[in-house]
Amino acid sequence: MNAFRYQAIEAGGGSVRGVIEAEDRKAALRLLGQRGLFPSNLELCKSNGNGAANATSAPSPLIASRASAPAGRRKGISRKDISAFTREISALVAAGIPIPQALDSLGSEEPNLNFRDVILSIAASVQKGSALSAAMEEHPRLFGKLYCSMIRVGEEAGQLPAVMTDLSNLLEHEDEVRGEVLGAVAYPGFVLCFGILTVVILLVFVLPRLFSMLDEMSSALPWPTVVLLAVSRTLHKDWVFLLLGAVAVGVGCVWYVRTPRGAEAWDRVKLRIPLVGAVFLSAALGRFARTLGTLARAGISLLPALKIVENTIGNRILAQQIAQVAEETRGGDSLAGPLRKLGIFPRTVVQMIEVGEETGKLDVMLLKVADIEERHMRARTKVLVSLLAPVLILGVGAVIGFMVIAILLPIFKMSSTLR
Repeated sequence: MNAFRYQAIEAGGGSVRGVIEAEDRKAALRLLGQRGLFPSNLELCKSNGNGAANATSAPSPLIASRASAPAGRRKGISRKDISAFTREISALVAAGIPIPQALDSLGSEEPNLNFRDVILSIAASVQKGSALSAAMEEHPRLFGKLYCSMIRVGEEAGQLPAVMTDLSNLLEHEDEVRGEVLGAVAYPGFVLCFGILTVVILLVFVLPRLFSMLDEMSSALPWPTVVLLAVSRTLHKDWVFLLLGAVAVGVGCVWYVRTPRGAEAWDRVKLRIPLVGAVFLSAALGRFARTLGTLARAGISLLPALKIVENTIGNRILAQQIAQVAEETRGGDSLAGPLRKLGIFPRTVVQMIEVGEETGKLDVMLLKVADIEERHMRARTKVLVSLLAPVLILGVGAVIGFMVIAILLPIFKMSSTLR
């Protein structure tokens, strides 16, 4: 057990000081919160040689400064950082620790300096009187509309710990699904990159050494060799211009996709790609059902929940269709009716949603629908990967085989003329 010296404010407004024993800083904050104390300063004590309790070299106030913060480094803030933060803050709030103290505790121990600044900024806003959801809305790139809406509902309903637990479960589940998909396509991606690297090395470094010998007999070279030499010569001499052109094309495509018109066109193309489109559709429908089910469980009514899902589904074409569903539900229709008209979900899934509405368990049914669509997505991803890897291997093998044949054909021809 460690001893912590604290300064705190009682519920009546009085100031108290004392020492409390706990396993760590978080446990000390939790114990103080259970006693109805709101600490403004908490420092770890240690025993000297005479047995007296002395404070550590510098106090560590709850609104931590950079001088008292642990060492860290600046890096990008990932989705996993947000998921871990949500899980930790939900656990601390559920334990009865006040939100400002919980935020400060997490911020002071966060190794990522960029994320530490964000958390401490939120803690400062909350301590000044802002709601947690309003403080998070000041960082829209990290905490999206779905995140802030659920936090706001939890605050208004007095169920913030439960809502934050549901939100952390949602974020962690999405990270898990995304990790499974990335892991499935890692091997085909490796095969493709390795094949491209092999072809480039052969064309740029190996074939140019054959130029002097093969150019003398260019009139008698077979067409595969002529084609290969032309490609190799172009890459060897003009690789700078080709690289700049490829970069320009890539930047242009990225710019176009980021425009509203380009993003909509790309989302439409993704849904129409054979085999791949079915995976994108299942992933989007699973996200739709899981997000809507989580929002319904949090107590958000159907129309606002559909508006939130519309902005978080990740596909503009499907978002437009969800907007149509929202408009029809605005007139008093159920959710199952408009979904049946769209024809996106299978008939059995629509029936499950309809049963959920009739029984008052829409959130439960939506989460079951999400499980079904995610299983379909995983199965289709496995089929796609099982087909994609052999196709890539055959494609790379065909290109390398063509290069080998193009190199060997003139050598065979020379050897036959010498006989």
